[in-house]
Amino acid sequence: MTMFVVLVCAMLALALAFPLVPLLRQRRMSATTRDADPRKLKALNDALSAGVIDDSEYRAKLATLAPAAAVSAGSGSARGTLLVSVLVALLVPAGAIVLYSLNGDPRALDPTRLVASADQDPTAGEAAGQTVDMDQAIAGLVAKLEANPDNANGWALLGRAYQATGKFAESRDALKRAYDLEPDNHDLTVEYAQALALSGEGRRISGKSRELIEGVLKADPGHQRALWLIGISDYQAGDYNAAITAWNQLLPGLPPDSDIAKSVREQIADAQRLGGTVAIAEVAAAPTAPAQATGKESASPVAGAALTVNVSLDPSLRDRLDPTATLFVFARAENGPPMPLAIQRLSAATLPVTVTLDDSMGMLPSMKLSMFPKVVVGARVSRSGNALAQSGDLQVLANGIDIARKQPLDLVIDSVVP
Repeated sequence: MTMFVVLVCAMLALALAFPLVPLLRQRRMSATTRDADPRKLKALNDALSAGVIDDSEYRAKLATLAPAAAVSAGSGSARGTLLVSVLVALLVPAGAIVLYSLNGDPRALDPTRLVASADQDPTAGEAAGQTVDMDQAIAGLVAKLEANPDNANGWALLGRAYQATGKFAESRDALKRAYDLEPDNHDLTVEYAQALALSGEGRRISGKSRELIEGVLKADPGHQRALWLIGISDYQAGDYNAAITAWNQLLPGLPPDSDIAKSVREQIADAQRLGGTVAIAEVAAAPTAPAQATGKESASPVAGAALTVNVSLDPSLRDRLDPTATLFVFARAENGPPMPLAIQRLSAATLPVTVTLDDSMGMLPSMKLSMFPKVVVGARVSRSGNALAQSGDLQVLANGIDIARKQPLDLVIDSVVP
């Protein structure tokens, strides 16, 4: 299955409240078709309806989900034309490439959840064709927006797609276009605010980003995602009581035993562990114990954790280096989620280079460098500039690095991603 289909399936699985209209095509599926994974089937239907894949590619991909249903599934395409046209007008054809829907779901900021569904670890080897699929889908969306630049939904979808591939500056610019078209749309405003933070130094929610979120909360005090992000902003600033207060406001509107509520309670427990004195909201279920790290890791932070990394290129690969490529230097948990705990994005032309990885380069409070005693540190030269590794990229990985080490770590990029 291509990365495109995987990303669409992940988006549908993670969406909490994105107002997609169900397609008639799915309701016309035969009993055999319904035997296929419903999330994957719906993702495939949405991709066809959005115009990103044609009928022949649709049938071929459907055959991999439920071989006996490929013919029967296509019979409703003509009758769904009107609905498809409306959906295309609202969402823009390449909308199905988006990794996740962000409206009203506080988990949307948690990269570990996204990785679990879409495996976007920049150290993971991905087939070249999968990245090409994503790039082509984005290119198709860009072309649609050139023809229809006043489509706010389209710009928002493009921004999310760029964010899913680690292109945070491009994501910010696309979401700015959406925000300019619909400045009173609270969901778009919050998305744009997050994009500003992700593309800024240290990925901190401050300045203009925080100002936008505060504006949304003034108009809509119960906006879930805005509450989640303002709590992150307070946490980053060390105001743990304010963070807990914001996150406590999320809990009354969440099912007490839901994964979302559990995630919020874990963040509150983390803020309390670091000095917050505000109690957890009584309306929620009893708080869980502080999140335990996986495997050999410990949840006890290592004070002042920072790794100095000297990155150079092996002379044997000098002829393969494209100076216009992107250099990623990152650290991830040795035994845990593959999402980077800290990452720097540089130009490959800067090699050799020395960088420092620390907690300021993490976005989520529970996914900091200081929370994991042993990490994998790596460097990778990406020709595409994506956070998705692909065949031909140059890289090096060092396992079992103690984050308490004081001496610099020397990394020599000496291998090629197969």
